[in-house]
Amino acid sequence: MNMHKKFKWLTVLVAAMLVIMTGCQSVGGLDINKAMLTSLDVKSSESSASIRFEAVPADRALSSEDKEAIELINSLSLNVDRAIVQDANTVSIQGSVHYLDKKIPLHLSMDPKGMAIQLEGAKQPFYLSMDTTVPGMPDTSQYEQAIQDVVKKAAGLVLKHFPNPTKIAVKSAQEKVNGESLNLTHLHMELTGEEILMMFKPFAESLMKDEAGLKQLIGDAYDAIYPMMVSIGEAYGEDVELLPQESKEEVVASLYEIVHGSLAELTENYDEQKEQLLEEFPGGDTVFGKDTVLKLDYYFDEQLNTRKNAVELTVALPASEDMPLKSFKVYSEGEVWNIGSAVKANKVDTSKGALDVLSESVTPGQVLRNFEKNSTIYNVLKDDLKITHRSLYLDTNEDLVYPVIKKNNQTFVPLRYLTNRLDAEVKWAKGSKNITVINDLTGEEIKLTVGSQKATVGGKSVTLQAAPFVHSDGSTYVPLRFMAEALGATLHLEGDGWIIIERD
Repeated sequence: MNMHKKFKWLTVLVAAMLVIMTGCQSVGGLDINKAMLTSLDVKSSESSASIRFEAVPADRALSSEDKEAIELINSLSLNVDRAIVQDANTVSIQGSVHYLDKKIPLHLSMDPKGMAIQLEGAKQPFYLSMDTTVPGMPDTSQYEQAIQDVVKKAAGLVLKHFPNPTKIAVKSAQEKVNGESLNLTHLHMELTGEEILMMFKPFAESLMKDEAGLKQLIGDAYDAIYPMMVSIGEAYGEDVELLPQESKEEVVASLYEIVHGSLAELTENYDEQKEQLLEEFPGGDTVFGKDTVLKLDYYFDEQLNTRKNAVELTVALPASEDMPLKSFKVYSEGEVWNIGSAVKANKVDTSKGALDVLSESVTPGQVLRNFEKNSTIYNVLKDDLKITHRSLYLDTNEDLVYPVIKKNNQTFVPLRYLTNRLDAEVKWAKGSKNITVINDLTGEEIKLTVGSQKATVGGKSVTLQAAPFVHSDGSTYVPLRFMAEALGATLHLEGDGWIIIERD
């Protein structure tokens, strides 16, 4: 079983458990469905949280690379010292990421316009725009709340029909939240991977019988989405048919038949489909076995707000020569206070500019240069993650594939070919033969002139052994060694005509 399939199994498992962990009925006087739905409401609050990982080594000899990877995973953690939810669209988080023996403090804030992230050592914060509007298209943000309400209603329908796990208990507990001692209701649940596959069939059978609930949800979705589709359809014009031609009643009836039919097929052939799934993915019986365990602890106040939580997920992995792990664990915990209070998010200061990481023009060098060289994150990005590392392989014997030209004992390559692969920016002086290349690692300017052996690197004059020239195909060619080394790379010549270009 290859690595891709194993991680696919892990993804399926986690997604399934996240659904199941909220799908419980009333226990010990606690209306769990209502409590879980209450947790979906976005309310102003303050909180703290942490998450860490544990990779459990396989019971066999491991390579040094596997041991290093496991050590790295086990050193990773995220600590949120203070998160503030001002409203559904305004949030701030202050905390730190831990990585081996390194600690990287961070400050994140989000508003309707975008997300800003300030990392310790960064000269400017990073920015991710949340603007999803398309020029010429209508603004659909006015429909977002209605769609969110439908999502919550869908969650309620799932909660209503999912069976309880075998291990579930409710009791009173006194817990400290942000230093305050509170009387809370403690919900504890445990679920194995084996139990997951047993729960989907009764869920589907129960949901299939709820015709009124399904039709109501489909109708609510229609009411939320239809106005948005009308707006989009009007923007496109009458030639584009984006809207259903039937009435709401016809659409609801049609979609209900599709959903009901899918549920009926699932329940009728469930055991056969389950066995087929396990056969197609060897090791699935381990992942969905008794050693895969999800443990959940929720603490609710009298208003059914979640005030404290702890999650422990252990995913058992099948034995394989390709998999150095026996299991993978995730631990998280958190607590919440000041629910519903007038709190204000601590915004990241972007008044002096920010680096838009979603811009296509942002290069690895720009990201790296945004950090102080003595900062922890600079060394992590450069030495550990190697974000600026590049390797090129050129075959001087194959002109059709690799754009290499030998001229006067010099090797030339197209300027654009080399600069694109080394993330450099190229600027032409309008109406002249002058070229400026900006080194992505340093930000230095390299100035060349077509037909001239005179050049400058970082303001210092140099003499080229051969001048850049324009080839018959219209491409500008430059001396390979000079340009590669000026951009921080090194050349290695192989005896069979291969040239290896590497940049750290």
